[in-house]
Amino acid sequence: MTTAVTDPVTRASGGVPDIVRRRLATLEDWLDPYSWLVTAVITVAAGILRLAGISNPKGYVFDEVYYPTDAWDMLQHGVEWDEKSDSAGYVVHPPLGKWLIALGEKIFGNTELGWRFTAALAGTLMILILIRVAYRMFHSVVLAGLAGLLMTLDGFQLVLSRTSLLDIFLGLFVLASFAAMLLDRDHYRRRLLRARQDGPLEKAPRIVPWWLLAAGALFGLACGVKWSGLFFLPFFAVLIVAWRVQARRSAGIPGPLAGLLGDLGWGLVSFALSFVFYLATWIGWFVTDSGWDRHYRAQHGMSEPPVLGALLNLLHFHQGAFGFHTGLTKPHNYQSWPWQWLLLGRPVAFYWPNNPGTGCGAPNCIREILLLGTPILWWSFLPALAVLLWLAISRRDWRAYAILTGAAAGLVPWFYFAVADSRTMFSFYALPALPFLILAVVYVLGALTAAPHGQMFGTVVTGVYVALVAISFAYFYPIFVGELIPYDSWMSRMWLGNRWI
Repeated sequence: MTTAVTDPVTRASGGVPDIVRRRLATLEDWLDPYSWLVTAVITVAAGILRLAGISNPKGYVFDEVYYPTDAWDMLQHGVEWDEKSDSAGYVVHPPLGKWLIALGEKIFGNTELGWRFTAALAGTLMILILIRVAYRMFHSVVLAGLAGLLMTLDGFQLVLSRTSLLDIFLGLFVLASFAAMLLDRDHYRRRLLRARQDGPLEKAPRIVPWWLLAAGALFGLACGVKWSGLFFLPFFAVLIVAWRVQARRSAGIPGPLAGLLGDLGWGLVSFALSFVFYLATWIGWFVTDSGWDRHYRAQHGMSEPPVLGALLNLLHFHQGAFGFHTGLTKPHNYQSWPWQWLLLGRPVAFYWPNNPGTGCGAPNCIREILLLGTPILWWSFLPALAVLLWLAISRRDWRAYAILTGAAAGLVPWFYFAVADSRTMFSFYALPALPFLILAVVYVLGALTAAPHGQMFGTVVTGVYVALVAISFAYFYPIFVGELIPYDSWMSRMWLGNRWI
C-alpha cells in the first residue's frame, strides 16, 4: 500500500500551497455592503460641502478669468478664441479641462454655477475613488472611510473643487489611472492563481490586461488636462513592472524576469492608447480650421498632407507652448517653491474683494478665499511620509512603496524644475499628489491601530487626530468659502503671519 506524499506546506483547494495563495491574495469582497455604505455617506457629504453656495462669490475667482471664458468660447467656436481680434486664441494648456468646464456651462449657462459645477463634481469623484482605492489596498472599511473623510475635510481640495481651474481635473484622472493600475494588479494575480491550480507554472499564462489599458487611457486624459500629468509616467511604469515581477515570483514561476518582455509590450500598447486618448482631447482643434497654428505649415509655404500635416501643425503648437512653460519665470506675489508646499509656506489668495461689504457684526469686515490646506492634516504629511518610508523598508510592504511612488511622482519633479530653471510655481500644483499623501497618513494610523500591544493607543491617537483635523477644518472654513467675517477673526486665522497674507 502506498501513502500519498503531502507537501510540507499545507495545500489549499485546487492543490495550491497556502503560502502561494496568501502571496497572490487580492480583495475578494469588493461588493461588501458596509464598504459601499461608507463610500456613499462620505461621498454625499463631500458633494454637499463642495456644491453648497458654489455660485458665490460672484464673478471670476483667481484664474477663472482664463478657463471658463476659454470654455465658453470653445462651445461657440470649437477652439479657444480671442474676442478682441475675433480669431483663435493662443493657449498653453491642452483642451480637456476646458471642455469639462464647458460641459457645466452647456448645462447651466455661462454662470458661476455653470463654470464651477464640473470642478465640484470632479472633486467629489476624487473622494469616491480614493475611498475605493484605500479599501482595495488596506481591506479595511474603517481605513477606507478615514481616507475619504480626510480628503473631505481638506480645505485645499475643497477650494479647488469650488473653483474653475484645471488642477482638480488633473488630480481626478491621475487618481483614476492609479485606481485602474490597482485593479490590473489584482486581475493579474487572480489569473495567475487560477492558472496555478493546475500545477506549477513554467511561465506566465497569456493575460489580456484590460485594466492596464484603461489606466493608459485615463493617463492620456490626465495629460489632456495638463502636461504635468507626464511626471507620473516613469513612476507608474516602474510600479507596474515591479508588481508584475513580484506576482510571478509569488506564483513560483522560474525566472520571474522572463516575462518582462511581455510586460514591456503591453506597456507600449497602454502608452499608445494614452497617446490616442490625448490626441482625442484635441478634437475641436482637429475638426475646425480656425485653431491656433491649425494650418501653420500651409501658411508658411510648406506641404500639409492630410492627417500628417495636422499632426505636424499640432507638434509646432506644442513646441511653442513648451517654450512658454520652460521660460515662465515672471515673479508672482503668491508663487511658492515645492519645499514650501507641505509646510503651507505660501498659500494662494484666490479672492479678496476691495469692498467686502458689511454685516459681519464688526466695524471692519473681510471676505477671502485662501487656497490653504487644513493645517493639522497638511502638517502631518511630512512625518507620515518619514514613518511610511521606514515601514516600507522594514516591512517590505508593496502598499507602502506604491503610496511613496505616487507621492514622489506628484512632488519630486517640481523640485528639479525649481532648481533647474526657477520656474514660477504655485501650491496648487501639488493637488495630484494629495491622495497619496492622505494614504500615507492612513497607512501610518492603520499601523498604529494594528500594533499587537497598541491597539487601544492607536485607536485613541487616530480618534484625537481626526477630531483635530475636523476642528481645524471647521475653524478655517470661512476663508475656504469666502464668508464675510470680522477683521480680527480673519487675522486670528493667519497663523503664519505675512506668509498667509
